[in-house]
Amino acid sequence: MKTTLVAIGNSRGVRIPKPFIEQCAFGTEAFMTVEQGAVVIRPARKSRSGWGESFQKIAEQKDDILIDETISASKWDASEWEWK
Repeated sequence: MKTTLVAIGNSRGVRIPKPFIEQCAFGTEAFMTVEQGAVVIRPARKSRSGWGESFQKIAEQKDDILIDETISASKWDASEWEWK
């Protein structure tokens, strides 16, 4: 779809048709980048959205073991020590 740039102060704006906004699930904010000479506008996502599902997949794959548990203790770790 071809559209016209609208003057907004020293900037320019583009009107996004309502069907586009609904299809892309835009809220009140957007994330905008330039990729290979094109302006790309994406819906702004909440920080950490999708993390819960990702953590669930990691747990299902048994890939959530702490690294510290896989490392054997050294002699230094086994002995008592104190700060001086």
